[in-house]
Amino acid sequence: MKVLKFGGTSVGSAQRMKNVVSIIHNGEPKIVVLSAMSGTTNSLVDITRCFYRKEADEANKIITRLEQTYAGHIEDLYSSVTYKEKALELVMERFNVIWAFADTPFTIFDEKVVLAQGELISTGMMHLYLQELGIKSALLPALDFMRINADGEPDMAYISEHLNNQLSRFPGTGIFITQGFICRNAYGETDNLQRGGSDYSASLIGAAIHAEEIQIWTDIDGMHNNDPRVVDHTAPVRQLNFEEAAKLAYFGAKILHPFCIRPAKDNNIPVRLLSSLQPEVPGTLISNTAEKGRIKAVAAKDNIVFIKMKSLNILPPHKFLNVVFETFALYKTAVDMVTTSDIGVSVTIDNPEHLQEIVTNLEKYATIYVERDMVIVCVVGDLEWQNVGFEARIIDALKDIPVRMISYGGSSSNVSLVMKSADKARALQALSSRLFPKPDVPETVGA
Repeated sequence: MKVLKFGGTSVGSAQRMKNVVSIIHNGEPKIVVLSAMSGTTNSLVDITRCFYRKEADEANKIITRLEQTYAGHIEDLYSSVTYKEKALELVMERFNVIWAFADTPFTIFDEKVVLAQGELISTGMMHLYLQELGIKSALLPALDFMRINADGEPDMAYISEHLNNQLSRFPGTGIFITQGFICRNAYGETDNLQRGGSDYSASLIGAAIHAEEIQIWTDIDGMHNNDPRVVDHTAPVRQLNFEEAAKLAYFGAKILHPFCIRPAKDNNIPVRLLSSLQPEVPGTLISNTAEKGRIKAVAAKDNIVFIKMKSLNILPPHKFLNVVFETFALYKTAVDMVTTSDIGVSVTIDNPEHLQEIVTNLEKYATIYVERDMVIVCVVGDLEWQNVGFEARIIDALKDIPVRMISYGGSSSNVSLVMKSADKARALQALSSRLFPKPDVPETVGA
């Protein structure tokens, strides 16, 4: 069985939903994971903000607009009056859940319930549409099997047991529809896997059923070798290994959620990135297979803070490093990159929430220098140190761009460079010109 995930743009209109059905109705057994229709989750976030601020009138305006939008989708999607009425009833039931919070004290737990309604609507509408077409399918509520533990991590034993129990209730069914993103927490409350979590849902489901393949369907024809929003003439990368894909996802490639890779990698389940707008295109295959000697792609991670700490020599070097990283751990602040010398250490972070507390703690031991509005540019591929020449090509491409920090060695699949955000576009374009001079024929590392 395969697991197919369709993002918000892939189900963003009646026509897009019809396109999805043409893809999934091919006789192969599958679980179909759907996001909320594009724009819905953003609107739900706006509604929750209004509820927190007690702005009931503004919330009502947003809800009314969203209701009208769905009424239009329903009119376009279904052909019979019966199914139009069923879909309207489904949508109004979901919106009644949202309306119920308008005049009550609003909490973080209520917010999670509101945010879950988008996926519940899209999957309900899809299931009804399949019924109208006479296509046998089953709707599997994610809240009945998807659960995180008290640490916020997926409870894989629970997920596997309850999902497989759900599947066994529908013998002979070839299409199962379920929600991405939403789950229950360890206390049974409605929760979620964070924004972009539908990819994660698909990967966890794939791991739970030992799927043949996990497919992530978006409006892009695979993972590109650079950011197509910034660089012209990028090309899809047809094959990546899990580590390369994880690096690209973590360092800014928007097509794939970073958490999606681990469950698939651990269970050796291939992940295929495909376009719902061009289903005939092969997309990108992610697996344990590695292509030797290839630089695959470049990605960039925005909103980075660079922190340089020069020791005051109050502590021995080994104790100084210990204090530095204990401080970041104390404030639950992850470090993206790190370089060290005999008298100091430089790091980057992408979450500055506790930056001031971290600086205050460390100023007793070091001179602290902070630069905001930075970016990490990451070059990914088979970059084993024996592959002579790749460092020179990267540095040569960036010879006219100031680079604040370079990291290599922690992984043999990437070289990461820190620079000012203002230089990002120029850096990405320069790297593409040097590393991928012919979009369809990537150079080898040693070229």
